[in-house]
Amino acid sequence: MTNLDMTPLYRSTIGFDRLANIFDALGATENSSAFPPYNVARTGETDYRISMAVAGFAEDELEIIERGGVLRVRGGATSDGADAESQLLYRGIAKRNFERRFQLADNIQVSSAHLDNGLLHIELVREVPEAEKPRKINISKPAQAA
Repeated sequence: MTNLDMTPLYRSTIGFDRLANIFDALGATENSSAFPPYNVARTGETDYRISMAVAGFAEDELEIIERGGVLRVRGGATSDGADAESQLLYRGIAKRNFERRFQLADNIQVSSAHLDNGLLHIELVREVPEAEKPRKINISKPAQAA
């Protein structure tokens, strides 16, 4: 991906620096690993789910942090006691440290997360503030002169 020069944006707009940061972050993720694989799904009008394949990881080896519009998921593998007892001939289940970052849009909040059959599911919801929701304006008749 070609780097974008955001200088014209900074000269003519105010408050769009987050947009520039998102473009910078997207360019930086090109070199990241494809591990672990994940899906992003829309599950409702305002609901989303990120599902990550984290086979072999326990709940205490996973960390989910939301900060500044960025969702970060980390997995830190700890040594298995089973590996010490037996000789591993082939490792087909990758259990290596990883970190995935997701840029969250405004008003997107993490509502819950759970681990199920080797998949980490992170539930997200868009919570639109009352001030940004559409409101209906009633049309009234003008007052008649007496």
